[in-house]
Amino acid sequence: MIDRDRFPVDPWRLVERSFDIDEAGVTETLFTVGNGYLGLRGNQPEGRFGHEQGTFINGFHEVFPIRHAEQAYGFAEVGQTIINAPDAKVMRVYVDDEPLSFDVAEILEYERSLDLRDGVLRRHLLWRTPSGKEVRIDFERMVSFEEKHLALMSIEVTVLNADAPVTISCQLVNRQDGEDVYGGRPASKLKAGFDPRRAERIEERVLQPQEFWQDGARSVLSYKVTHSEMTLAVAADHIVETANEYTARTLIQPDIAKNVFRVQAKAGVPVKVTKLVSYHTSRGVPAAELVDRCRRTLDRTGQEGVATQYAVQRAWLDAFWDRSDVRIAGHDDLQQATRWCLFQLAQAAARADGLGVPAKGVSGSGYSGHYFWDTEVYVLPFLTYTSPHWARNALRMRVHMLPDARRRAFQLNEAGALFPWRTINGEEASAYYAAGTAQYHINADVSFALAKYVRATGDVDFLYREAVDIAVETARLWNSLGFWRDEVDGADSFHIHGVTGPDEYTTVVNDNLFTNVMARFNLRFAARTVREMELAAPEAYRLMADRLGLDPEEPEIWEKAADAMHIPFSPALGIHPQDAVFLEREVWDLENTPDEQRPLLLHFHPLVIYRYQVLKQADVVLALFLQGNHFREAEKLADFQYYDPLTTGDSTLSGVVQSILAAEVGYQDLALEYFLDSIFVDLADLHNNAADGVHVASAGGVWASLVSGFGGMRDHYGELTFDPRLPAAWPELSYALAWHASHLDITLRRDEMIVRNRAGGEDVSFSVRGVAYTISPDEELVVPLATQGPVRTGRPTLRMFADARREDGTLLSASVPTLTASLPVVTGPTLIGENVPHFDA
Repeated sequence: MIDRDRFPVDPWRLVERSFDIDEAGVTETLFTVGNGYLGLRGNQPEGRFGHEQGTFINGFHEVFPIRHAEQAYGFAEVGQTIINAPDAKVMRVYVDDEPLSFDVAEILEYERSLDLRDGVLRRHLLWRTPSGKEVRIDFERMVSFEEKHLALMSIEVTVLNADAPVTISCQLVNRQDGEDVYGGRPASKLKAGFDPRRAERIEERVLQPQEFWQDGARSVLSYKVTHSEMTLAVAADHIVETANEYTARTLIQPDIAKNVFRVQAKAGVPVKVTKLVSYHTSRGVPAAELVDRCRRTLDRTGQEGVATQYAVQRAWLDAFWDRSDVRIAGHDDLQQATRWCLFQLAQAAARADGLGVPAKGVSGSGYSGHYFWDTEVYVLPFLTYTSPHWARNALRMRVHMLPDARRRAFQLNEAGALFPWRTINGEEASAYYAAGTAQYHINADVSFALAKYVRATGDVDFLYREAVDIAVETARLWNSLGFWRDEVDGADSFHIHGVTGPDEYTTVVNDNLFTNVMARFNLRFAARTVREMELAAPEAYRLMADRLGLDPEEPEIWEKAADAMHIPFSPALGIHPQDAVFLEREVWDLENTPDEQRPLLLHFHPLVIYRYQVLKQADVVLALFLQGNHFREAEKLADFQYYDPLTTGDSTLSGVVQSILAAEVGYQDLALEYFLDSIFVDLADLHNNAADGVHVASAGGVWASLVSGFGGMRDHYGELTFDPRLPAAWPELSYALAWHASHLDITLRRDEMIVRNRAGGEDVSFSVRGVAYTISPDEELVVPLATQGPVRTGRPTLRMFADARREDGTLLSASVPTLTASLPVVTGPTLIGENVPHFDA
């Protein structure tokens, strides 16, 4: 999947040996450095020829009115999009007044690397100038995990074979508005073609200049956002180290600051410029106050010293890898990709500090910097079981969003709270309600993540003090959204209509299985939590009841709805339908769909897609994973075999879930295939949109594929269990797991599973394939394994359902909508099991 001459295997570094200007967008994403608050895309320091010269700050956004072609009550009214913060990455080099420019430069040596052990992006090159001078340039860039508002970068220039004048121009540039210093619109504004995954573009002025000044080697710019009224300040200090003579000049304007150093360089005598940069943002503090904060950050950094910042960064990452690393023995290529994915999770979430985790982290403007349910389902498990404090911070973001979520529920005539499908500021920002607001399942996803966090950590204080409000308000919504129906057998059933599940190729349906199963969990979790509080924490219960106006009878009402929740099932096919009418649709023949018509959302009108049994991403299969204790093994196998051939994988959220279920039901080779697609989704740009930023949820899913898929870890109802599925070609898989006050180190081999409980924790009880164990601190336990679970060859296909009939007796058939300039000649449907096209065009 990857050109290994250009990107060699290194288990601890991502290395690039040659630069390709046509792939600049992808490598900008791959070499991003960030900390969850601040992200600097991997642009070359020369600041030229970038796909997106991006500097992104979590939550820093502009708002704009959503203009619907036809307005209706309750439609989202205000859009939100992340802003490109002023760019501090520019450090341009001139020799003999000739600029280093990759489009014309003769580069004799080139290597760029992102070291995952210290979080430093490095670039080395040897440049031969037109006059024959050979110039060595070494560059470093780091965003601090410890100091969330700090970034460091340095450039060292050495003319090797002659004396020469050298100029280093360090800049702060507002790239969000208007033109850059060379004229013309930024490259990111020139992207052509329709793609709903890209950010909205605002043509009017976004950043209104406030205070800007220079004082010696310090430059400051600050702004207020036109409509969101957020504020930002950026300040940069410069340190010059050289034995050469040099002079410094400055320039300051509202949208650009320059600190230019002119050096009379002697042959072999280096000149090094280090740039210390601080960013601060706020939703209400004046820009002048943020300038003061930047001052303090830089003053403190200067006193501590640059070397100290690098040492602290290394220590921080040593601790991160100690609790987060997953090791795949004998496969350095997979090891490199795994660590890159885990590092991206740290870069997206570590210093979010009560903000959300955007779908692209802080690596790009894709999806407009919005937060989705992806965080709770795909990212929070990794945070919960490795860095639980980060998970707690992410969940607090949802607590802070409750006022807006309550207003949204009221607007949609429901009780409780309804979290937005996509947002930055807490308000729904999705203009397309069918695949947006209708995804009510986000309520259950948030509560599910909360429950997982509390059960894995034991942090009931957080739950009882503030997060219980999430459980109660989301349960109230399900109770008002759903309705009761009398069945012919006398039993009442509870239904939820007019919703969209995770699969965005099927919208606004009745009784979506994923939604119903997760709502059932949500209702039971809320009822159980309230009852536990009443007994274990009566004062917290009283405060909660007063705060939320809780009726003592509500928990019983929730439990009754959960117990009566309708779970669709088809006796004829022996599977769980994705929704009430899913099986009535025609089957999309993915096997005979041309590659050039993928992804479907870019080639077919939504109404065409909605008429078929075809999935953008795992839906029922995701429910089988998250709520697996409610499905029998035979049901999981049947459901997986039915839905796998219908799933396009057009969403990067799908492959990881399919990998986990494939491993569980025995399709072990297929599980590995899906895992490989997921782990390289960005590194190999498999979806052709890595340039827009990292697929953070997919990176989180990679961890789940390893730990829950191949490692077989589950924790339903807070009971830790394992049923391993080690791939045949892997001799060993190791990972760490935080569980309450303990840290477990788990090593999986073909014939044994080794569990070590580190010193300083507490006893941990768990089971392996139904056998119970308890391990004490500083103890190691070896569990023998007879097998790695069932093994099924090949992969499910529609042919497995040849001659299958629906409940009404009609035969399943498969077809592909034809794209043609002429009317197609209908030759009849393709019956499941046949391998001929539906239309002959």
